[in-house]
Amino acid sequence: MNNRYDVKQEVTDKYSLRGRVFNKLRADILSGKYKENEELREVAIGEELGVSRTPVREAFRQLELEGLIQIIPNKGAYVTGITVKDVKDIYMIRSKLEGLCAYWATIHITDEQMEELEENIYLSKFHAQKGHMEQIADLDNRFHEVLYEACNSKMLEHQLRDFHDYVLRVRKKTLSQFKRSTESTLEHEKIFEAIKNKKPQEAEKLANQHIVNAYKNMVKNGLYEAYGQETSKEDEFFYGTDTDNMLE
Repeated sequence: MNNRYDVKQEVTDKYSLRGRVFNKLRADILSGKYKENEELREVAIGEELGVSRTPVREAFRQLELEGLIQIIPNKGAYVTGITVKDVKDIYMIRSKLEGLCAYWATIHITDEQMEELEENIYLSKFHAQKGHMEQIADLDNRFHEVLYEACNSKMLEHQLRDFHDYVLRVRKKTLSQFKRSTESTLEHEKIFEAIKNKKPQEAEKLANQHIVNAYKNMVKNGLYEAYGQETSKEDEFFYGTDTDNMLE
């Protein structure tokens, strides 16, 4: 039986062959399949994905532009991945963008999207009572996706989805903490109520704070351990003081 991942067979994928190879490699890097400083070999990856070396080489160039790999002339391509500082930077930027997203979503959200957010919160509370952490994580992802769709900006949606993907591996680990998942659902509910009541500034503030709280939780519950590093003095200060300081 051939278990090789054949990217050519993904007929429902809307991307080009190069794009599909790029997205598969990026997902593998972010998931930790390829470790930091590990060499990526064109031939081996091409065989694994069932493609020639050309789309792999093109995907490498795109990955280098995103800072996920480094191509060293006459040597090869090596994984750089995402550092702890990258995660922090992403969350600080994302906190601002999520606030803007919630603001615009308050203005543009449809009735159907409102209904989905309300159902999402109901199901999140239900699964929290049952201790179903995997379902909670999936619902958390979907809550943000609905907001991205509701903001009515393809540029903002694209940027937020990229940030979301970058930190998904670490985010999944920290969301498995029951206390934070419960707090997160309550924060989602407050954002929903602000949007429902047509209060864009309040929704923006709440969404901004929600991401700050998520980052603080990540630091407390595994961010540095996931990267094999010790907690920095700067972050010890950040998550131990007023959250407004985190954004200065």
